[in-house]
Amino acid sequence: MPKRSIEVATPSPRKRGRPPPPAVQGADGALIAFFLERAWSELGLADNTLAGYRRDLEGYARWLAAAGRSLANADRESLQRYLGARARSGGRTGAGYRARSNARLLSALRHFHRLLVREGRLVADPTLLVDAPKLPRSLPKALSESEIDSLLRVPPDTPLGLRDRAMLELMYATGLRVSELVGITAAQVNLRQGVLRVLGKGGKERLVPLGEEAAHWLQRYVADARPLLLKGGRSDALFVSNRRAAMTRQMFWTLVRKHALVAGIPATRISPHVLRHSFATHLLNHGADLRALQLMLGHTSLSTTQIYTLVAKEGLKRLHARHHPRG
Repeated sequence: MPKRSIEVATPSPRKRGRPPPPAVQGADGALIAFFLERAWSELGLADNTLAGYRRDLEGYARWLAAAGRSLANADRESLQRYLGARARSGGRTGAGYRARSNARLLSALRHFHRLLVREGRLVADPTLLVDAPKLPRSLPKALSESEIDSLLRVPPDTPLGLRDRAMLELMYATGLRVSELVGITAAQVNLRQGVLRVLGKGGKERLVPLGEEAAHWLQRYVADARPLLLKGGRSDALFVSNRRAAMTRQMFWTLVRKHALVAGIPATRISPHVLRHSFATHLLNHGADLRALQLMLGHTSLSTTQIYTLVAKEGLKRLHARHHPRG
């Protein structure tokens, strides 16, 4: 197993579980299981990515089985027909999967066939001459600084309110992904040095500064609220519910919407990821270096981070148009 890429010299990350066996049975199920095992051990893919690949591969395998084919003998025509069928129907609304969803499926299939052809499990790669769907370039949506300020002031001065305030402050101060936020353990936080050790996608680690305000609310939560929520119990998780269980992504999403409603922010404009976008956009607006932002966000490629420069430019254009006499 190749050595994981570690961005800073820190203790080893906590172990991740191996991907569960696929629901598809028979030869196709064995191929999917083999691929997921190799993707986990060799590529170091994140658990959420592996779960998404498993869903995509199982869906394709079921469609092929209904058409009298299998993953082992699927050709380019089969794949194009499947992508076309998904584009015409399916998805939550029944109106068809979006281009981004099909692009993710094609990415999963490219990885799958490339690895299995290399290992001699498959003869040909039908994805080689299939073009990925063109994706519309959408800019990340961020809240204004005044909206963020209003949101952060909403949680009350109660144990649950202190927890919520600490989570919101920490996410806005560090730009964490929601999975990273709810997965933080108490051992990952160093309040004395004001840094957070984050375990990101693919098991990569990075150090992110907390900032004075986030450190203040985190310290209050740890000292005054967390012991009350644990009720004498113990937990490795930093953020816990009033039932002493670790917070989940769904729970955090719910509390973000609840506090946003009180702050007067429409539900359509808020999500945990919007806080990450706001962190990045506001840092750039105040002159942050793009490379430093890349490290803090945990992006592998700088091109992923550069999308926020477009957001900042759009904000400057609106500001100019609103306030310049010839705007």
